[in-house]
Amino acid sequence: MTVGVVAIQGDFEKHVNSLLRLSKAGLETKEIRCAEDLENVDRVIIPGGESTTVGLLMRRFGLGPALIERAKSGMHIWGTCMGMILMAREIEERPDQYSLGILDVAVRRNAFGTQVHSFEDSVAVSGLSEPIEGVFIRAPIVSRMGEGVQVIAQYEGKIVGVRQGNLIGTSFHPELTLDTRMHEWFLEL
Repeated sequence: MTVGVVAIQGDFEKHVNSLLRLSKAGLETKEIRCAEDLENVDRVIIPGGESTTVGLLMRRFGLGPALIERAKSGMHIWGTCMGMILMAREIEERPDQYSLGILDVAVRRNAFGTQVHSFEDSVAVSGLSEPIEGVFIRAPIVSRMGEGVQVIAQYEGKIVGVRQGNLIGTSFHPELTLDTRMHEWFLEL
């Protein structure tokens, strides 16, 4: 299996390192920067970063439309923080911001506050037997869900993880910890 990690900007190297720590036979990673990089990739992770900038670059280099097509064909895609924002159908108070629109949710950016309000806390995730440590950095929340979207994680009553078929979105950054269970779970879907 080859897992692509969108490598335009943000914490993509941390996701690559988490995948490499899994030591699964036959698992390969590939950094994704343009549409052609998606060839021969089985799954994709869209990491955290700055959603406005990455959205503009995705559109400029044709990666956005290619990801939309791959999502429609059933490719598993997981967006963490910024990645979930870019996957969302609606971004509150930012109707003009570029997004892929593949995940039928509305998100609220910086829902827990600014950079200085970043924090870590445990989060129960459906499908994992024990809570994981969630790293929340200017994290979004899901404020509206369409039909077929399931909540997979909440924090203090706020939705911080969702799944819609082959699409996963999380507000937090599991790649910034040494716990690889979210990455393993994503590979097993």
